[in-house]
Amino acid sequence: MKKQLTAIALLGALFAAAGLSAAQAQTASTSTTKKHVVKKAPAKKAADAAAPAAKMPFSSEAEDDDSEPELGGTLSADFNCELGNKLTIWKNAADDKHIAIRWNKRIHRLTRVDTTTGANRFENRKVGLVWIGIPAKGLLLDSKKGQQLANECKNAEQQQADAAASAPAVAAAPKN
Repeated sequence: MKKQLTAIALLGALFAAAGLSAAQAQTASTSTTKKHVVKKAPAKKAADAAAPAAKMPFSSEAEDDDSEPELGGTLSADFNCELGNKLTIWKNAADDKHIAIRWNKRIHRLTRVDTTTGANRFENRKVGLVWIGIPAKGLLLDSKKGQQLANECKNAEQQQADAAASAPAVAAAPKN
């Protein structure tokens, strides 16, 4: 009986050792397999790059504020802001509810928000841009981060009015 138990134990040990060595061989083979190389997407052809992306109509009532607006038939104004920031705003004479603004090389459509102060406030809630325009200047805010992006933004007309307002004060200063 002892011989049979010893033989069974010996056979069990052999099978266990064979199973461990097979498992070790399998893990060794998986660690030595080649890594998958991720290929870069092929460069766009000139014809694909020249095709414009689908743009949303400027005066659309749709809430798709992620799409770039169609700027045909709009008037633009370039704004110079403090710290060397620049932005461009497009307005459509037939639509006073929307503007388009170029900021950081992207064009975003902003929708008018009513105010009690009389300031022109436009927002794009998805991107977080807020433009506040008053007769003397404009201000661009990031509502998601809670910070100013551009301040003291003035177009050519506002800069001329500012210069005209400060010129008589300099000329009227008494000479000593």
